[in-house]
Amino acid sequence: MGRFHVHPDGVAHDHDDEHEHDHEHDHDQVRTDVGDHSGYETGRERVVVLERILDENDRTAAANRTDFRDASVCAVNVMSSPGAGKTTVLRRTLQQLQGQVRVGVVEGDIETSIDADRLSGLGAAIALVNTGNGFGGECHLDAPMVRSALARLPLADLDLVLVENVGNLVCPAEFDVGEHARAMVFSVTEGEDKPLKYPVMFRSADLVLVNKVDLLPHLDFDLDAFLGNLRAVNPSATVLLVSARTGEGLDDWVDWLRARVADWAAEPA
Repeated sequence: MGRFHVHPDGVAHDHDDEHEHDHEHDHDQVRTDVGDHSGYETGRERVVVLERILDENDRTAAANRTDFRDASVCAVNVMSSPGAGKTTVLRRTLQQLQGQVRVGVVEGDIETSIDADRLSGLGAAIALVNTGNGFGGECHLDAPMVRSALARLPLADLDLVLVENVGNLVCPAEFDVGEHARAMVFSVTEGEDKPLKYPVMFRSADLVLVNKVDLLPHLDFDLDAFLGNLRAVNPSATVLLVSARTGEGLDDWVDWLRARVADWAAEPA
């Protein structure tokens, strides 16, 4: 599925309504806007294939969400580009939640168990999904991939599932996996223009962790410009300044997770 990408911010479409739809996470409604593919000779066929892919994904995402609800588990989809510090953030997170919140992790990577190994031994149940093994080496996790991992997690014994998506600033944002919230880890080494260049990813996030702020004295990174660019595409996202290396700001992130777990536990079945 990685070669077919949904671009909800395509120039041929008005996406004001979709922005509101995405931010509210009304995942039960199937999205049929698959962007402008008129430039391809196979334009119509391509749209049909995309719709079929999204329909299948959304059906499976709904099944995942039902399983989470039945087990009273909150699921958070954690996304970032490669090297933003997502795994280090999650390692710190598991250390702080150990013995307090029962956590499971769906660890997504194209190859290797390197990140899953880094998260082991911290009290979390971990299910690894290598997309290179039976899923075509995709640059994202989709709902069927996550579903394959849920069978290897003790959902009935968990409070929170963290889905560590494959490192990529495009594809992961396009696929609902059944999550209740989306968090994005952004590194200050990536440049303040990224929200404008990758609006779908930034628009989809409920929370943005601005990571590696300990490096700001050594970079020509304009934090105010970044925040302005982020607000231009997603004015309502929660923003936290953190350093996974030093631990700065991570208490606020862990509190945010605890609040999501509490909110979800209070939701009627």
